[in-house]
Amino acid sequence: MRQTEFRPIVSTVLVAVNVLVFAVCSLSFGEILYSRGILDAYHVIIEKEYDRILWAMFLHSGINHLFNNMLILFALGSMLEKAVGHVGYGILYFLSGIGGNLLSLWAKVLNNDPSGSLGASGAIFGLDGILLAMVFFSGRRMENVTLPRVLLMILYSLYMGFMGQNIDNAAHVGGLVTGFLAAAIMCFFRRRKEAVSC
Repeated sequence: MRQTEFRPIVSTVLVAVNVLVFAVCSLSFGEILYSRGILDAYHVIIEKEYDRILWAMFLHSGINHLFNNMLILFALGSMLEKAVGHVGYGILYFLSGIGGNLLSLWAKVLNNDPSGSLGASGAIFGLDGILLAMVFFSGRRMENVTLPRVLLMILYSLYMGFMGQNIDNAAHVGGLVTGFLAAAIMCFFRRRKEAVSC
């Protein structure tokens, strides 16, 4: 029986949507999307525009910002999507992005920071957290994926973020932690289910 070739459907759709939104934002009326979707404490907490927690994940400040995020999203996301499945991957991705944005909001309130932030970086860091959780808890071996390599990648990514300017590091850390915890829970229930069915 011929094995069906895997297609990273969710990763491809996420990249396509992000690129499409950026293209639309590049048009003359694009500022409307930025003003309606950027993540800042005033609009989310005072004006109760909670949808910004989600929509900010699809906005990017420039072509380099978009390209860097989408490159990692497709490369790492495709591998994780194959490992956990389309639905599981989609859930983990959005949980990571939302978790990152929630920690970002908490940091803004704590520091009385009125600035806004945007981008898929929280969800992207969530992919690192998912990968780390899978190394620890999935019980499955992934090719060329080892704990030292994953830790080095995470530490380097965090270092680059903290050394940069105008970087929402709270979103990065929030996405990383959320992705790790959510994936760890998913691995726990999957392994328990497999043990029961044996």
